[in-house]
Amino acid sequence: MTSSMSLRKVFRSRKFSRSFKEVRSFDAAAGEESAHGNAWSNMLPELLGEIIRRVDATEEQWPHRQNVVACACVCKRWRDMTREIVKSPSHNGKITFPSCLKQPGPRDVPHQCLIKRNKKTSTFYLYLALTPSFTDKGKFLLAARRYRCGTHTEYIISLDADDLSQGSNAYVGKLSSDFLGTNFTIYDSQPPHSGAKPSSGRASRRFASKQISPQVPAGNFEVGQVSYKFNLLKSRGPRRMVCSLKSPVSTTSESSDSISLDGHKMHSRELAAFGYTILKNKAPRWHEHLQCWCLNFHGRVTVASVKNFQLVATVDPSQPGGKGDEETVLLQFGKVGDDTFTMDYRQPLSAFQAFAICLTSFGTKLACE
Repeated sequence: MTSSMSLRKVFRSRKFSRSFKEVRSFDAAAGEESAHGNAWSNMLPELLGEIIRRVDATEEQWPHRQNVVACACVCKRWRDMTREIVKSPSHNGKITFPSCLKQPGPRDVPHQCLIKRNKKTSTFYLYLALTPSFTDKGKFLLAARRYRCGTHTEYIISLDADDLSQGSNAYVGKLSSDFLGTNFTIYDSQPPHSGAKPSSGRASRRFASKQISPQVPAGNFEVGQVSYKFNLLKSRGPRRMVCSLKSPVSTTSESSDSISLDGHKMHSRELAAFGYTILKNKAPRWHEHLQCWCLNFHGRVTVASVKNFQLVATVDPSQPGGKGDEETVLLQFGKVGDDTFTMDYRQPLSAFQAFAICLTSFGTKLACE
């Protein structure tokens, strides 16, 4: 009883907000321990593991999920044990730490999220939905702000809604578009795999001047591209888009299907071997009675908009032959209010990748509509 009360005091002594600031602050001071540090760090491994497993199993949703984060903030030993026990979103379907935002989502049931737009500040906020209601804010995950940079547009993506700059410790990546807003490149602030090199070119630079700190990468790492196809005949219909995302998974299975990527025709087997996941928008059906193009969003989209889309995989490195399942929706995005949108994603996409893809849908694309 006494041990339980002491543990509760440690939890309550930690302040939690709606962002992941506490975990990032702990990253900077991983070696520091609280007044209780010595007592908790000397706990038997079996007992420590049992405590964290019980907290992980009982605190399944936010805001109660913050108690799992509290375990990682007690001391370094608790942090290492928590990392070992708490599984990734693809295994337990839970978002716990900032690192979860760059890990693949669940395989079977997608994560349901909301995107709130502030037109005045050109800012977008991503929340994990905690209830079926579209009006509830949910758990804050990421924020992005649109900047006009000469002939192209950039979206800076951050863990902190109040600090949206590339020089911030909260910076996680960015999205860069061409002049027409039809071709986008997704950049990650961290290398997606060991040996990855920062992308060359001015648009991929993180800082305009020299690197300010050896611990902060000066460049960005290209992890994906999104392209909207031109509608030269101005025919009625939704936008057509293709996404290519780099992933560390590879396969050696055979396949005869081929897909055009960056002007070069490649087989699904070759694309999968390079670790590419290729997504395209699911073709809608024309509804004669309603006189409009329709997709089944299963109640998650309520307002007709050219921005609405569903993406399926044509190339998936995790599948035999590298061929994707073109019936399973991996990402869907749609409007439910003037400045409110839903975003539902699943494996192999991460929250960061899904958010970046959805950001490409904002803005006018006259050549594609």
